[in-house]
Parts: sequence; structure tokens; C-alpha cells
Amino acid sequence: MTLKQVTEALIFASQKPLSPREMVAALKAAGVDSEHAPAVELSSTVEADILIALTELQAEYEQSDRAFRLVEQASGWRIVTAGDFAAWVRQLYPESKPTRLSGPALETLAIIAYRQPITRADIEAVRGVAVDGMVQLLLERGLIRIAGRAEVPGRPLLYESTQFFLDHFGLKSLNELPNSSELRRIQLPSAPTEKAPAPAKEEAGTTVPESAPEQADAIPAEAAPTADAAVSEPAPGEPEAPQS
Repeated sequence: MTLKQVTEALIFASQKPLSPREMVAALKAAGVDSEHAPAVELSSTVEADILIALTELQAEYEQSDRAFRLVEQASGWRIVTAGDFAAWVRQLYPESKPTRLSGPALETLAIIAYRQPITRADIEAVRGVAVDGMVQLLLERGLIRIAGRAEVPGRPLLYESTQFFLDHFGLKSLNELPNSSELRRIQLPSAPTEKAPAPAKEEAGTTVPESAPEQADAIPAEAAPTADAAVSEPAPGEPEAPQS
């Protein structure tokens, strides 16, 4: 029994992507108080060993032209069916239909993905229209989340992409977005900064009110071109790659 075989078994049995750290933890736990010689031997495995085994498995699947692949996602490794077989696999799950995002929703998602964290007002400054409905839709789909509040007057909410966004589009990190470094440098419109109210003038016989606290400059916002993709919860056994 080899490390590669055990690694394959762990990924195959897991209902979610597994990281090398989680695999190491499982190997160590299996070796505790165990009389099974292979389990004791593999309990000293480190993450570097796991990565070697994963690379070998990935190459074997590709070379044997199997209908499934071993892929690395942002949250870990998992086995998925190849995209060429989606038409047949989808028939096993007729109730799970892909829900496609509209053009405006994709544009909003692209702006957030490339320029996060970003406020709703800054997104609207780029698109030129209100995006309340689009932002709510993306929140419901789990593609974006609230990241906090901006340190500007009114302290508006900030939005950023989620782990599900990376997993769905097959990305390990945001740096794998197409032309990410170039598109993040492009200067695009941003929402105007509201000025803090001026302090009241002192009058005879009155108390001078405290002035409004100094406000930080508004965070500039930019955005990027959109891409076409289908967003849906992948059915068991279906590929993770987005559908065009």
C-alpha cells in the first residue's frame, strides 16, 4: 500500500476538496495507536510528500485518458469528471439545471472580482446604473460576500468575491484571473467623495459644537471587462469548470 494509493482513496471518499494539510492530518490520526504497519509508516508523511503523490496521480489520469481528472482548486484537491462528458452526466441530475447570470450580473461580478474590496457606489460609477439587484443576486448565489465597511463618510459596505467563486471558476487564487495585473491598474470612474459638514461658527453666549471628525479619502474603484459563464451548484460527479 503506497502513499499515492492512500491519497487517492482520501480524495475519492471526501465530499469536499481536500487540502494537503487535511490529508496529512488524516494520515497522522490513522497511525495513532494503530497496529496496522502501513498506517504507522505513513503517519510521518509531510505535505511535500502529499504534493508529489498528487502530481503523479494527476499525470496518470491525463495519460490514461480517463473520464475523470484530478484538479486543484482554491480550497483543495478533488476528482471531477472531464468536461467532455457533461452532457451525459447531467442526465443523472435533471433537477439540477445550470442557472446562467445575465450580462449585467456578470459585469458587476467582474468589477468586484478585479477591484475588491469595493463599494456599491463605486460599482455604479463604473457601470453607470444602479446595481442593487445585481449585488443582491450575487450575494444569494454565494459568489460575493460583505467584507466590511469603507472608511469614508457614511461607511458604505464593501464587497469581495468568495471561496465558491474561485472553486466554481476553477481558480486557485485571484491572480489567475485573465489579465489580472493589467486590468487592476486601469483607472476607471469612482464615486464622488462626500465632504464632511463644516463646523458651526461660534456665537456670543453659545457653546462651540465639536467639529465633525476628519474623514479618510474615498477608496478609488475600478473594474474590468466581463466574461460569460454559467453559475450553478455543481451536481455530484459533474465537472467544476464553468459552462460557456
